[in-house]
Amino acid sequence: MDYYESDSPPADVASGESLTLEQAIANLRSQDYSLRYYAAWWVGRFRVKEPRVIAALIAALQEESEQTKIGDYSLLRNAARALGKLGDKQALPALIQCLECEDYYVREAAAQALEMLGDRDAIGALMKLLDGGVPAAVRVPGKSHLVQPYDSVIEALGTLQAEEALPVIQPFLEHSVERVQYAAARAMYQLTGESVYGERLVTALNGDNLQLRRSALMDLGAIGYLPGAQAISETLAENSMKLIALKGVLEHHLQQQASLSLSDEAIHVMNLMDSLL
Repeated sequence: MDYYESDSPPADVASGESLTLEQAIANLRSQDYSLRYYAAWWVGRFRVKEPRVIAALIAALQEESEQTKIGDYSLLRNAARALGKLGDKQALPALIQCLECEDYYVREAAAQALEMLGDRDAIGALMKLLDGGVPAAVRVPGKSHLVQPYDSVIEALGTLQAEEALPVIQPFLEHSVERVQYAAARAMYQLTGESVYGERLVTALNGDNLQLRRSALMDLGAIGYLPGAQAISETLAENSMKLIALKGVLEHHLQQQASLSLSDEAIHVMNLMDSLL
């Protein structure tokens, strides 16, 4: 999951009104599609881990509404994202089913949600989206995206420690799209621990494209690549993003430490973070 995901209200929701829990639950069951759409975002944003909310979101994923019949999958996307944030594994079957949705962005949201759920039962379904390998990973004619959300799928497989996917993921290091390359490097580091993949992301911090530098920052934070801390702090990007990435590095390092005392490496990362404030 991308660390730089916004929790701002959906751009096409005119009203940013605050809801009560009961209003949100009622709106999730409303006949008004826009109310359901906003409520799905709202419960995810505020992490409303309420059984009635989970049930309503899962139901939204499984229904065929008039909107989905005409190609409007916005509610499904918000519901999938919310279920990932809420972390309830009851959503696993419905999210796996969403990987077969005809809408690219629903598949992307489902892959990201499955990464957040952290259940290895999703590995097989995620790997299916990589069928055909790099030769099949081409752009959809007339669209800005590839035939599958390869970066999100590969990132999920890395987080889920899907070692069985290593032979499938490795060729994506040579994909023509840099963001997919970075996802593959991120997953390969998570699955092998080999620094060559972390260093590949560090090198990407020197690229000319700001969006790609941001992506590399977030990937380094996600894998907690400690040797990249100094480079992260010096990247030409927003300090807020560098702080998020360094926070990921620090948290990962602290989780690996047996001692309760701060290591020199941890203190160094904290000093780098202080310098960005």
